[in-house]
Amino acid sequence: MEMTVGAAAEAAGVSAKAVRLWESKGLLPPAQRTDAGYRTFTQDDVDVLRFIRQAKALDLTLGEIKDILDLQRCGATPCGRVTNLLDAHIAEIDRKLSDLRAIRRTLVEARRAARDSQRRGEDAVVCRIIETAGTA
Repeated sequence: MEMTVGAAAEAAGVSAKAVRLWESKGLLPPAQRTDAGYRTFTQDDVDVLRFIRQAKALDLTLGEIKDILDLQRCGATPCGRVTNLLDAHIAEIDRKLSDLRAIRRTLVEARRAARDSQRRGEDAVVCRIIETAGTA
């Protein structure tokens, strides 16, 4: 059964704009067209759209998703590539969390140092919180 871009998008839980974008980026094969020029999609296309939506929910980029789809279309099993991508994303999240914890510690220390400076009656040029950041 063939369906319009809107019907395919709805069936996959994405927007019609996303379908057009993903098609233009090569994540979907070019859609068949009616004599009037309207795109038509199959259930297989909807399955690919769902896969793309789920891969995006895992924070994979469109380029990464395209690589996975290209591997699959060439007959390879892309699960090893997916595992490597997920490991890389987990490592990046861990790095960001570590960076955020370090920033949080710096902010807490800046707030504490500013409060201590204020209690001692020290004047600030502009704002004690910024001026004392990193000096404690």
